[in-house]
Amino acid sequence: MRKKFLAGIAVMAAATLAMTGCASGSTTAPTSAAGSSSAAAEEVTLEFAQWWEPELPANALRGLMDQFEKANPGIKVKLISGPYASTKEQVVAGAAAGTMSDVVGLDGAWVNDFVKQGSLANLSELMKAASFDEKQLAAQVQLNGSTWMIPVANFVYPMFVNDDLLKKAGVSAVPTNRTEFTAAAAALTKLGNNTAGWVLPLDSSAPNGIQNDVMSWVWSSGGSMLKDGKPYLTGNADVKSAMEFIKGMYDAGSIAKGSFTMKEQDKVNEFTNGRVGMMIDSLAHVNLIREQNKDLKFQVAAIPSADGYSGKRGMPYASWGIGVAANSKHQAEAFKLVAFLLGKDVNATLCNAAHAFPGNAQAVPDFVNSDPIFKQAFDIYQAGTPTNEFTGLPVAEDLMRSFDEQFQKYLAGKQSADDALAAAQKAWDAAFAG
Repeated sequence: MRKKFLAGIAVMAAATLAMTGCASGSTTAPTSAAGSSSAAAEEVTLEFAQWWEPELPANALRGLMDQFEKANPGIKVKLISGPYASTKEQVVAGAAAGTMSDVVGLDGAWVNDFVKQGSLANLSELMKAASFDEKQLAAQVQLNGSTWMIPVANFVYPMFVNDDLLKKAGVSAVPTNRTEFTAAAAALTKLGNNTAGWVLPLDSSAPNGIQNDVMSWVWSSGGSMLKDGKPYLTGNADVKSAMEFIKGMYDAGSIAKGSFTMKEQDKVNEFTNGRVGMMIDSLAHVNLIREQNKDLKFQVAAIPSADGYSGKRGMPYASWGIGVAANSKHQAEAFKLVAFLLGKDVNATLCNAAHAFPGNAQAVPDFVNSDPIFKQAFDIYQAGTPTNEFTGLPVAEDLMRSFDEQFQKYLAGKQSADDALAAAQKAWDAAFAG
């Protein structure tokens, strides 16, 4: 599994300041030894910015930080927590201003830009200095031969299915290919009462729908949007086929209304409230869905493939990655926290709380065997190939956004699939040329 991840990955201000109260790096303060001037008596406070704490059970992350502080006297951790979007704004602003928190939660799509800005510390060097055993890692995000981000927890994006709606619509089996999916989506939409078969978020301000909800159909059928690491859209039959498949459902009215302005959270809300029969989403939302709608009966399945495809199915995934700020005055202490979170037992505990697959190759979270939905997901994960071709690409979100703009014009009938692909190719080539 480690090699599989490496192959998939390695190739690869003011408002924000208000959120953190202070976006500077680490701070130091005298210990209780009043008046002591000894450097050894100084206490280091690490700022750790991430979006993880709000998505974990109460006190789960703070509890681990307390455990870390107990094991590392003299080091305190201040959690800077917020929703993903706010955290992203904070980290991006901190990178530009040189005030990034000592330890930062990272999305793989941000790494290329941060490395170019010189905002991240070289983790390969920190691992070497700390004699950290890299073999225990399931994956590393590398650029130019060095590691800049380490995935701590991994979330796959399978297909979620509302069992009750499927049954009500007379669909006897979970779709496994595009023809079955199209038929099931149409049957679900015929139920009326604003029920839709599928949900597709394409808001260009948060264009990850292109990654999770569009390109996922390409990857699930063994296709690729790249050739030799470069954009491959013009003349790409696999990408065009997925676009035409989605356009067919869009024209048939089988997709929930409002796609062009819908964000990922809107998608989750539609499914949670029982208005959508199927969606592609992160396992991270399983517990959220359960909490918000205890009566919803759902399961997860592999993303349907193109008809006749029998190879391994790629499935998008996202990681809670971690990095250390280049501007941190306490990089060695910061890496101690990174190493702590990637330790076998701690990583298993964190991933168990997050219901994610671990960043430590030897860690085994309990939920994998105790929860039927996560057991389903783990089986899919093991049978397929975690795939995210955007990870590590330059200006990954801009690539998604430029594709999104052309894809929306195609769905709206304002241009052909070939014209959309040609325009997106031109934008991607320019982005790669830098």
